[in-house]
Amino acid sequence: MRGRWDFVGWVLLVRHAEAEIPRVGGPDEYHRPLSARGSAQAQRLLGLPRPDAVFSSPYLRAVQTVQPLADAFGLAVRTDHELREWDSGLAPKPDYARYYAESWAEPGFARPGGESLARLTERAVAVLTRLAGEFERVVVGSHGTFVARALVGFGVVGVDWELSRSMPMPAIYRVDFGGDRVTVAEVEFEAVEEAE
Repeated sequence: MRGRWDFVGWVLLVRHAEAEIPRVGGPDEYHRPLSARGSAQAQRLLGLPRPDAVFSSPYLRAVQTVQPLADAFGLAVRTDHELREWDSGLAPKPDYARYYAESWAEPGFARPGGESLARLTERAVAVLTRLAGEFERVVVGSHGTFVARALVGFGVVGVDWELSRSMPMPAIYRVDFGGDRVTVAEVEFEAVEEAE
């Protein structure tokens, strides 16, 4: 992505680790925690480089993913509502994939009370650019659709519903801001595990 930024730095964008499966009567989206496996995955993120700041979506599973890294470096996890997951306008339903595919096919469409994917893309790029302008090295915990639409916004080719749907938990992308351009690269989670 080309543009002009008055700063140089990076954002490590982390899709949260494996979370508990949503269930009727279970915690709402803001309070759904990591699974036991997800908690172990979060511990393995300690191999990431030292950030100047750690931010997260206010959703518990995103905070729990980046909390061990923040703790290791004596940093607080700061939550920002702009890092939240996409509000699809849909109540949880078993056939959600059909509706998500429709939204990816028409990113400007928003359901009543929901957010379009185009708007999510704008939100993601704006908040990540703002954080990168405030801190040279930032780790951000967020969610799959947020991450995928941020990649779209930063010009990554080939990001579609299938990529979003199959994105692992966690997934890590490094977004480098370099004056007149932004570059994005996936960080292999296995490499983080080996760095322990």
